[in-house]
Amino acid sequence: MTLNELRDAAHALALAKGWYEGGPRNVGELLALVHSELSEALEEYREGHNLQAVLIDANGKPLGFPVELADAVIRIADMCGALEIDLDGAVATKHAFNATRPRRHGGKRA
Repeated sequence: MTLNELRDAAHALALAKGWYEGGPRNVGELLALVHSELSEALEEYREGHNLQAVLIDANGKPLGFPVELADAVIRIADMCGALEIDLDGAVATKHAFNATRPRRHGGKRA
């Protein structure tokens, strides 16, 4: 699956599940949803859970650090679908640029 196929599938599912009823969602809300998933991943890490483990609860819901990261990716894909962003192109362009940057660019120490 390409990133744009994921974008289209994630956005179609969000539409089908009613997350866009009443019109488009604002960019701030969409970004906050991505952030909330990353915060949930951080909590999984802080609680000392296995970073590779995907657990399934009694209701069949996947849980764990990888699942929270997956949720963030899905939220980003949905947002790109809502905003008609070429996610494949954006990632390829940025990755190619990053390859040209010097080692540990930007003066950051860690």
